[in-house]
Amino acid sequence: MPMASGEKQFPPRRVPNAARRPREYLTAEEVDRLVAAARKLGRHGERDAALILIAFRHGLRVSELVALRWAQVDLRAGLLHVRRVKNGVDTVQPLRGPELRLLRALERRYGTLASGYVFVSERGGPLSAAAVRKIVERAGRAAGLDFPVHPHMLRHATGFYLAARGEDTRAIQAYLGHRSIQHTVRYTALAPGRFERFWSD
Repeated sequence: MPMASGEKQFPPRRVPNAARRPREYLTAEEVDRLVAAARKLGRHGERDAALILIAFRHGLRVSELVALRWAQVDLRAGLLHVRRVKNGVDTVQPLRGPELRLLRALERRYGTLASGYVFVSERGGPLSAAAVRKIVERAGRAAGLDFPVHPHMLRHATGFYLAARGEDTRAIQAYLGHRSIQHTVRYTALAPGRFERFWSD
């Protein structure tokens, strides 16, 4: 129906995240499904699978992921030098078997590019944040997840996974690069292990 002359037009109301998805993090099993789905999609399936796994295993923000360079990756020692944004604390974190295998495959395919970035586009430059969002969203649909997935859910997944394992809050804080522990306690606050002794049957 056309608007009357002089009538104000308001932008559509943004749908709250809580109405679009049941939670703001993924489970480890859902991340596995994302990685498997991404690996089968398109010509860059290996790159996209590695991108999702590295984001989850190291709690990377999108900006940290797209800025990741081969100079930060030590495949021989199995170490990742994580540079945090938002005034976060940099760390050196271990790389495990699944990550190392995917990264070695990427190095063989893309590692000689002059840009030096780990996750590159068709033109050899770093992926954009928008491209990463599309990769993760597409993998979510292919994995059959019944809610929209965005990349920051992978960082939240890291925190909730480590908290559910009972890892020390200070260690999780350091791993995620949080300056303030207040950003970390949201994960431990929802860890189910806190309530395991409430009922004995």
